Amino acid sequence: MKIWNGYSTEHSARLVMIGRFEEEKDAKTAKKMIDELTEQAQKDHDEGHIVFGNHGDRYSDEMLKKLSELNIGSVGYSELEQLLYDVSLKQEGKELRIDTDEIDVSVFMKILVLEGAKVEVFSGHNYDE
Repeated sequence: MKIWNGYSTEHSARLVMIGRFEEEKDAKTAKKMIDELTEQAQKDHDEGHIVFGNHGDRYSDEMLKKLSELNIGSVGYSELEQLLYDVSLKQEGKELRIDTDEIDVSVFMKILVLEGAKVEVFSGHNYDE
């Protein structure tokens, strides 16, 4: 179940983000990184380390270890909850596609860029593919 935390009557973003990589292995690596961080974020949420709307600065030891293993130093604590949003990841060939109704997606963009992607972001409401 998805719980909406909002302060207005805005509709969903229906955001599409596509990372295009030079090699398929890079797209697979980016997806794996997102999957691993999402798994750790879920564990942290279950243990009370990540609380929606609480933008503190205390990473769990396990999250710090995971970020270090993945060589990611640019993800802020407040961005970790983005990993828990309802997001669809689909990797095909050299592309990794992210679909979500959320507008806060910086954690995904950072990972795509760190892995060398050219990133396109657009509203699925306004643009057909």
